[in-house]
Amino acid sequence: MRRSDFDYALPPDLIAQRPLHERDASRLLLLDRGSGAVAHRRFRDLPALLGPGDLLVLNDTRVLPARLYGTTPRGGRVEFLFLEEGEGGAWWAWVRPGRRARVGATFSLPEGAVARVRERGEEGRILLDVRGVLPIRELLERHGWTPLPPYVRRAAAAREADREDRGRYQTVYAQEEGAIAAPTAGLHFTEAVLEAVRARGVAVGFLTLHVGIGTFKPVRVEEVARHRMNPERFRIPEATARAVKEARAHGGRVIAVGTTTVRALESAADEGGAPRAGAGQATLFITPGHCFRVVDGLLTNFHLPGSTLLMLVSAFAGRDRVLATYREAVAARYRFYSYGDGMLIL
Repeated sequence: MRRSDFDYALPPDLIAQRPLHERDASRLLLLDRGSGAVAHRRFRDLPALLGPGDLLVLNDTRVLPARLYGTTPRGGRVEFLFLEEGEGGAWWAWVRPGRRARVGATFSLPEGAVARVRERGEEGRILLDVRGVLPIRELLERHGWTPLPPYVRRAAAAREADREDRGRYQTVYAQEEGAIAAPTAGLHFTEAVLEAVRARGVAVGFLTLHVGIGTFKPVRVEEVARHRMNPERFRIPEATARAVKEARAHGGRVIAVGTTTVRALESAADEGGAPRAGAGQATLFITPGHCFRVVDGLLTNFHLPGSTLLMLVSAFAGRDRVLATYREAVAARYRFYSYGDGMLIL
């Protein structure tokens, strides 16, 4: 299996640059996993597409404003992306330009904070000791920027746009802070849609997977089997694990909202097809041929060519069928990627 097996043509103008005014006004492409039949809906139609006894599982991770700007001792500008907290209060980060991040190098941050490079890690990551009056999370909340993906274009230092992104590049049910990218399939939900889902007799459960390098790391090798996923932390509450068992016992479907939810559930699956409650590290790379133990349905966005996310969706519904559906979505001018439209596979 090759990376090029998951390519498709996408006109650049279909890459959504801003969210719609109303979250649930986005379009929703419905794909029948068995027959391949396609239907076109709006996201606010979702409750009617689910049935009593089904279980909807959502990722409640919260995105950190993890992009922060600093300066070198000579006044040069640098950009940090804070990835995750390490041991002893240090933080792993990426920095641009990376050539300035030698071990021992120091950088000035807002509020008088100083970052010092303790060590260099794999894939360009650096470990930073940050000293200042404010804890690093508070520093990010005050001065950080939303870590939008590179295909979403924003003018540099446009605080007005960042205020919008801080609210919209976040699900309405986000709780557990720690992600550096949003679980974008959940961006379409409103409180009204969730209420309608519950009124339909559909159970709603939550888990947490902090979206990190593993989710958006590009596949840089042609042979897919050589790609390695970076671990991402997840936690499945006992209530959600129990809800999966209850749905299964009563003939309901387990519908994952987003590829991150799929990876958490499948990573924690036991032999009986139920996820184990508790914390773990998701390193599972789901490609065609994977046997899904927990997930019966998938709500997702449209993903980049050759990405691990598209490979996961192809594993769930079949590569040829998914790529044919993507071609139909392009022809119908769906909006793609993070701020784009959704796709429901049942």
